[in-house]
Amino acid sequence: MDCCSDEEHEDKQHTSGALSDSEVPRPPEVPAPGVFYVTCTGTSSVNLSWDCPVSISTFELTYSSTTTTNTSTFSNVRAIEMDGLCPETEYTFSLVAVSENGDRSVGVETTACTKPLPPKNVKVESVSTVAVTLIWDAPRCMEKTFHVLCCQNRNIVQEKATKLGTVVISDLSPGIKYSFHITTVLSNGNRSKESVTYAQTKTRLQSLLQDLGLEQYYPNKLSLSSVLQIDKRAVTDEPAQSLSCLPWLFLKKLMMVNVTARSVKYSHLSDESEDLSSLDIYNDPADLLSDQNSTVNPLDIATALFLCSDGFLQQEMVSKMSMCQFSVPMLIPNCDTQQCTFMLWALSDIMKRFRPHSLSDTRGFVEDRIVHNELPLVSFVRLGDCSIPKSQLLNKLLSNPQQYHDTFVHHGMDCGDISRRISDGLVEMSWYLPCGNKNIDVFPEPVAFANLRGDISTFETQYTFLCQASTAIFVFFDSLDTNLKFLTNQHAKAQFFLVGNRQSKALDLEHLKKMASEMSLKKNNIILKTNQNDANFVQQLHSTINHIINRLPSKVCLEGMDAVAHELGILVDVDIKECQKAKENAYAITKNIQDTLQFKENQLPLQGKIWKDLAKLEKEECRLRKAGEQNLETYKSDLQLKKTELRKQQSQCDISDAMTCFVSALTSSTLERSYFLKWMRMNLDNISRKSLSSLREQYKEKCQRLSENKEEIARLDQQISGSSLGMEHFLREMGQLYEAAVSLPENLAQRKQMLHLPRLCAELMLDGFPLELVDGDASNIPLRWVNDVLQHLNSLVQPNNKIIVVTVLGVQSTGKSTLLNTMFGVQFAVSSGRCTRGAFMQLIKVTEDIKEELGCDYLVIIDTEGLKSPELAKLDDSHEHDNELATLVIGLSDITIINIAMENSTEMKDILQIVVHAFLRMKEIGKKPKCQFVHQNVADVSAHEKNMRDRKILLEQLNEMTEAAAKMENKQEYKSFTDIMEYDPETCNWYIPGLWHGNPPMAPVNAGYSEHVYDLKKKMIEIIGKCKLKPQRNRITEFLEWTKSLWNAVKYENFIFSFRNSLVADAYMRLCTEFHKWEWSFKKHMHAWLTKAETRVSNFEMMKLKSDRSDLQDLLRTLKQEAVAKLDTLEKTTMENLSKYFDQTEGHVYLVEKYREDFVSSVKSLRRETQNSLWTQLESVVDIRRGMNNLDNIKKTFTDTMEKKVLGLLEELRRSNSFKSDADRQTTDKDLDKFFEKIWQETVNELSFTGLKSRNVFDCVFWQLRENMKQKGGSVTEQLSRVNLHNFGTGEFQVKKESFLKKLWKCLFQGNHTVDLQIMADNLIQKCSELVLEKTMTQSDYHDNYIQEILNLIDERLAANKTMGFSNEFELSLKLHICGFSAREFQRMHESFIVQNDPRRCLDQFKDKYHNDFKDLFHDRDQCQRKAEEFTQLCLSPAVETYIYSSLGPDIVDAMLQGKNAFQFSTRKFFQYSLLKQLLNTDNFTQYVKYIVNYEHFVKGWISEQITEQFSNGNEVSKLEVFHLTGIVKEIQEAIKTALSETDEDGIKRFIHCICRKLGQKLVIPKDALETVMVLNNASQEPFACCLTKSVEDMEQSMKKHLKEGSIQSKLTKLKMKPQDELFKRVFGCGKQCPFCKAPCEAGGEAHTDHCASVHRPQGLGRYRYEIGEKLVTNICSTDVHSDKTRFRCFETNYEYYPYKRYRVIFPDWHIPADPSIQASDYWKYVMTRFSTKFAEEYNAVPADIPFGWKIITRSQALASLKESFSIK
Repeated sequence: MDCCSDEEHEDKQHTSGALSDSEVPRPPEVPAPGVFYVTCTGTSSVNLSWDCPVSISTFELTYSSTTTTNTSTFSNVRAIEMDGLCPETEYTFSLVAVSENGDRSVGVETTACTKPLPPKNVKVESVSTVAVTLIWDAPRCMEKTFHVLCCQNRNIVQEKATKLGTVVISDLSPGIKYSFHITTVLSNGNRSKESVTYAQTKTRLQSLLQDLGLEQYYPNKLSLSSVLQIDKRAVTDEPAQSLSCLPWLFLKKLMMVNVTARSVKYSHLSDESEDLSSLDIYNDPADLLSDQNSTVNPLDIATALFLCSDGFLQQEMVSKMSMCQFSVPMLIPNCDTQQCTFMLWALSDIMKRFRPHSLSDTRGFVEDRIVHNELPLVSFVRLGDCSIPKSQLLNKLLSNPQQYHDTFVHHGMDCGDISRRISDGLVEMSWYLPCGNKNIDVFPEPVAFANLRGDISTFETQYTFLCQASTAIFVFFDSLDTNLKFLTNQHAKAQFFLVGNRQSKALDLEHLKKMASEMSLKKNNIILKTNQNDANFVQQLHSTINHIINRLPSKVCLEGMDAVAHELGILVDVDIKECQKAKENAYAITKNIQDTLQFKENQLPLQGKIWKDLAKLEKEECRLRKAGEQNLETYKSDLQLKKTELRKQQSQCDISDAMTCFVSALTSSTLERSYFLKWMRMNLDNISRKSLSSLREQYKEKCQRLSENKEEIARLDQQISGSSLGMEHFLREMGQLYEAAVSLPENLAQRKQMLHLPRLCAELMLDGFPLELVDGDASNIPLRWVNDVLQHLNSLVQPNNKIIVVTVLGVQSTGKSTLLNTMFGVQFAVSSGRCTRGAFMQLIKVTEDIKEELGCDYLVIIDTEGLKSPELAKLDDSHEHDNELATLVIGLSDITIINIAMENSTEMKDILQIVVHAFLRMKEIGKKPKCQFVHQNVADVSAHEKNMRDRKILLEQLNEMTEAAAKMENKQEYKSFTDIMEYDPETCNWYIPGLWHGNPPMAPVNAGYSEHVYDLKKKMIEIIGKCKLKPQRNRITEFLEWTKSLWNAVKYENFIFSFRNSLVADAYMRLCTEFHKWEWSFKKHMHAWLTKAETRVSNFEMMKLKSDRSDLQDLLRTLKQEAVAKLDTLEKTTMENLSKYFDQTEGHVYLVEKYREDFVSSVKSLRRETQNSLWTQLESVVDIRRGMNNLDNIKKTFTDTMEKKVLGLLEELRRSNSFKSDADRQTTDKDLDKFFEKIWQETVNELSFTGLKSRNVFDCVFWQLRENMKQKGGSVTEQLSRVNLHNFGTGEFQVKKESFLKKLWKCLFQGNHTVDLQIMADNLIQKCSELVLEKTMTQSDYHDNYIQEILNLIDERLAANKTMGFSNEFELSLKLHICGFSAREFQRMHESFIVQNDPRRCLDQFKDKYHNDFKDLFHDRDQCQRKAEEFTQLCLSPAVETYIYSSLGPDIVDAMLQGKNAFQFSTRKFFQYSLLKQLLNTDNFTQYVKYIVNYEHFVKGWISEQITEQFSNGNEVSKLEVFHLTGIVKEIQEAIKTALSETDEDGIKRFIHCICRKLGQKLVIPKDALETVMVLNNASQEPFACCLTKSVEDMEQSMKKHLKEGSIQSKLTKLKMKPQDELFKRVFGCGKQCPFCKAPCEAGGEAHTDHCASVHRPQGLGRYRYEIGEKLVTNICSTDVHSDKTRFRCFETNYEYYPYKRYRVIFPDWHIPADPSIQASDYWKYVMTRFSTKFAEEYNAVPADIPFGWKIITRSQALASLKESFSIK
């Protein structure tokens, strides 16, 4: 078969065929088949049938077409289906009968044509309201036609034929579903199977929604949160390019309360180069009128948006429209369903305040929701066509003569003349609300106006509704011919007024009179416009409406009109189930609120006095203002107990009925919950407003008799302040319920019941509800509640948790909240009748299209209460409160808006002072918020230019306040505002006109206000985008951390010196960790360089060429130059690393930017100290080497002499033997021994052994001491003149009376100062002893640099402890003691060195070797083996061992920094944590005493223990040793091979020299041993090389075995670089200790300007005791420095008492922040409590009075506080 096709549709078909007469053969023997016909055909098959002849069972069938022929044979059938045929093809079928013997009959034929394929891929290309366009794939086989049937409910509507693959079916009905049947028809009439598809024409509503791009939001709804999202549309000014842009442009402008929101249309993109000459304006007006079809009537856009919006967006749109003085929808029509909806919910949130003339005299006013006000309703409707512009006339009626405003859309507005598509039937309403000024008000009393769009005869339901709800109805008409019945049949409660145009030709006065008669209308009820102008006609209408207001008592309330709506079958938007259920839940809570104060006390008890007392206690814990003379720690402990008791009282309060209902309602569905919260807010506002209104009336009355009612006025004032009740109070109660619950044990059911509350609140935040960050009533943050809410929020949005924070600050009632609402559409919790209190935060989502550009997922908007609040002004701490709030919110912000109202400019200076203080504080802690100054109520278009002088004055004021604030904060380096933040007066100041355009309540929002706020919003988004380039990107968890640390710091008054933040701490630790890596790399490279330099010095004579005339001094000069180059390179590398680190965006590097200079200085200091140390060491090495060279020359002279003598003896013996007989030539070894001994003694007697001269080291040391002390004055010089250094340094050093300054003797010697000075002296003596031991272990000669190093160390320590008040006599006695024992040890070292290097001794040392060489040479023995072993043992082996132990030190340090101890050695802070944690675990009092009293010694011992512990297990050290051994052995073997190839002499002397030169860069080979190996030998080079290679291999194996056997302690003593010392330097830091509690400094780098410690301890642990009673002190300095009451005295204060709070004046380089929490010092409190008695015994004092709160601290709490203090997660 040649073709395949799809499924077939078979129709019965009978076709027969017969042979022609000409073709009839002779009668065949085989009978032919009978009738042969086609039974049916398909697209790819034909069914055939025939009559079968008798006795014939086999047939042969052949079919053919124009392209193919095929034959098949089959048996025992009389019908067959031939499939696999091609569609639309004519086939001929021939059938032949075949007998059993194969004979064939005459054939019979028939023909058939296969059916065409049905159209494929039929699709609906487009659908409109009246047409459907179909397309399909047309088959290409033969000529065909497509037949299309359009059916509805199986009835054919239209029928069309086409030869194309597309068809348009038009003239259809809107909103009807049609079926479309498409058949392919061939020219022969064959038809294919039908292809069927369906389409429903769009309704008018669907069509418009499609044009506007809103079809996805109907019936699904557009939400308020999605409209408020930050997207590109919200901040771009591109004109609308299509109809689908118009709704979003309308919404964008409306949300910005822009009065031009209804004037939206899109612009065509036309070719600018188009030639207009071809335009025929007379014959082709469509070109000019294209705009008529390119936009939409504003009413259609608004209607479409209301139909596509959820209830909350509708409510927000109505509120914004009302602010713009737009008419708002009362009845929204649905042109598809012919139903309308009463928008009661949408109208419910409109709040209006007005003053009717009836209240003018008393200056009273009405403030209520518009749906609650009973007002006369005047409706304007149209009957038929009307030539009077009804809506425009209504606008003129509502506008006063001075200011016209388009309240209702009319024909003369932008796009108002466009035909309405869906908004006919819309009923809009507006209000006229008087301001109380008779010269301005149009109407003296409030009036509501309704306006029905369209003909009332078409919208009977809406008309009937208005008839029953209105006070009066004005019916505009031109003709009344056909509408009499419609008007007269209405059961109307309203009074009718007919308004016609007398000039209209359609007006029939007779009909009008008849209608008036039937409707019982009076003459005044008929108003005809004659040829009078609009102003007079409007005045006539105005008089009529005034008459209605005065005479007709009928008033309506919108809230009560739902009953009318229900009667008429009108939907009401509040009837949805969720809204009604939420309303019931809200009503159940608010129905019983009669007295708000009483309700809050009974139903919201936890946020009352208890919570406010808790807030006061928290601040008092930090500020300690009321401590009086009490011990501070005892006082703090008492405060904690009070807090615990208050929490206990809270937890004993059962959850109230109101809160039970409230929490239950929050757990409902998202939609119901949203309705509930809105109902609650509206109900509570209504209650608060009524309560406040009553209280204000009373207040007003009492104030008229001020002198008589002072107490009453004060009481009323307090009631007014506390009578507001809002949603924030219920959520605040939730927070307190939670905080009280979590203070309970974990297993209590009461606790578990509250654990879901933070998640509920987090979900509310995602729904767009604000979170109260700062409780405005208690001026406190419920940190645990806020923490857990934000943690849940973070988990809900993960991983999209990046935020940018925008905050507004300013004077109260300057429009801050309005500004934020206009910019971002936020809705903060503002209680009715009051401004914002505290601080609230709200999330705004950032959409995907702009997320990458802005670098964040959400904006966090923070609204704050106004600064300089009159309510707080009467409080003593109001300024402090404003400072706290400003510091907190600016600290949390990325961008801060400073809102300044020009009419409050007199208070601007105070505000700027608060703001500057806050920015200065942020500068100090690494926060760099952007700032924008907004000047409100500046109307002039040239404000920016005219206010240039004002901006200059503002900058001067900012500079002035910066300088003043800097002085107050002790940061005098800041002189101008630009020193603390980026500020450009030209770009950071915004001038915004007033909010209202005219006199409220009828004034619309000023268009200039909206436009300027929009420009500010764009600038803010631009700033946010630029911030993306900087690493200031918070995540929610980091924002939370900032909140906690900022608030904790705010609670302390001295902010800069009390701020602590784990993010800053973490960033600082990262920096320190990296810096320590760079520092160690620097030191390690320089150690390696110094090792090589010392090797070069030692091998200088051996390595230099004969032609080289340089000496050691030249080498020293060269080494110093190389050292400078190396140091330059390393310094540059380290600086680059530091710079790269600060350039990165990760790790919050910006927070530690202020430490950059400290670390730059540390790098320079490291380089400087390293260079000084290198110079000293190089000079010492060169000096010692110079002396050794002289000694080596002496030794070489002796060696050469001895070699000559021995060789002379050999020559003599050989010569004498040559004259003897063979019998006499036998010289025995004894003879040789005698000969050698004789020549040895002779040679020794001849040589002059003048070795190194012995020095009196005591004299050298004493001279250095005199030089060191000569600046101390004549008395010291005189004392030194009588001193014999030999008498010092033999016993223990004791501090004496003379050790102190005489003027301070009484202050010092009676206390602990003697002990402290003794400890300091003992520590210094121990340090110097270790240094002396280190020098003597080198076994080198004494050098004056050694004692200079010790004296420098003493001077540094004494300078660091000068506050101890010691005298010059003490310094002299201490130095004499140290110099005494140092000189004694150095004298021994010097004498030992002389003995070890005595030429005679060295010569005797090698006597046996000379002896053996002598005998070998005499007997001509091969010396290769022995010489190789000697060279290996005497030269290579000691050199290799020295090399290993020179390299091993850095390896051990690396292992400690990278292994399991990496954490504890990474930074000084972590090291302290590790130390203290181990002390807590061991719980050993003695260890604590060592740590406290002798910190340096303890740390060194602890580090040594850690090294020993790590390297005692396993073979870690030996692995390192073997690694270096293997490496150097390979180099030795390589040197042997190279020397063998480079030397060709037979002797080994040059060969060995060559090997030594090859190894001279790394190995220091002993010269005297080398010389003895090379003399008196007869070894040959190649055999010696072989033997040497074998000896080196043996040495390697021997050394490996030896290295495994040694202990780590013994190996540490051999190391050139001591790992314990390097690690000590790394973690010990600067060595400074807290001046009060002696806690060690943990600051990174060596050149830091501020010393700090993570945790301070009770001063009694440092031996501090009270002067009276000798009782140990429990005060902790991190508490004392923030108290007004405590004082200290010391050497720096001349032992006069000085307040702790001003400690920075005395100790400017110490930073003692407040504890991050009250539990931060629990570790040392626990230690002091546990060992109180033992500490007292150890210090010979009376045990401290331990506060009760300390006694209940557990070990686990102590460990937790340690982790908190050191920011360990």
